[in-house]
Amino acid sequence: MSNLFSSAAMAAGYAQSRPQVHAWVCERLREKTGVVDRALDIGCGAGISTAALARNARMRAGVEPNHAMLLHSATVAPGAHFVTGQAERLPFADASFEVVAAAGSLNYCELGPALAEIGRVLRTAGMLAVYDFSQGREFEDGPELLHWHGEFKRRYPSPEGKPFEAGGEPFAISLPYSAVRYSDYALTETNVAAAVGAGEPLEAIQTWCRETLADVFGGRVRKVIFRGYLAVKDRPAISEWERRA
Repeated sequence: MSNLFSSAAMAAGYAQSRPQVHAWVCERLREKTGVVDRALDIGCGAGISTAALARNARMRAGVEPNHAMLLHSATVAPGAHFVTGQAERLPFADASFEVVAAAGSLNYCELGPALAEIGRVLRTAGMLAVYDFSQGREFEDGPELLHWHGEFKRRYPSPEGKPFEAGGEPFAISLPYSAVRYSDYALTETNVAAAVGAGEPLEAIQTWCRETLADVFGGRVRKVIFRGYLAVKDRPAISEWERRA
């Protein structure tokens, strides 16, 4: 994965300020797979997505290539097991898991080798759950945040990535935010990490976000929409993806 995720600030932001979308997605996943014995979370970051699997699996493991991101994982997801490793070389035995989840992490992998490894560690009837969600760009009740977000991305452009579209079912979740809480969340986005890596002081970005968002939110808590998708695939479907990668 990119070194955008190698800083202590990013680890703290992911542990404390990322949107609580994962729990909703994992509830939908449980409806499809039931409760399983063992689940693996690939590219688990600070452990928020692993924590969300608590009602899906009796044993949860998270693998993350950037060791710094795991700094808060024991607090974020108590009882889960974490290891530093890469999706292309998973440090687990064959047929170890009934469910493998990947929340926005396959974008940063060499897809063919990663899918081969996922197929290897899944049990025969195992399932892969791929999901992701975009930045929260709009309010439920007005266009003000959408306008702000356009300026945010103009000032701090997103780094080039390798988009991975898995299809699946779309979803939209609305979550309540204050201006300060939304600013803290915005600072966890990869475009901010890229700006900091290019020499922009994090404090200056935080100041701009907080000052401009105060007017956008108008002193109120407002609901922000997060849009994404969830795709659940069996092992034959994973093999088909691997052939196309």
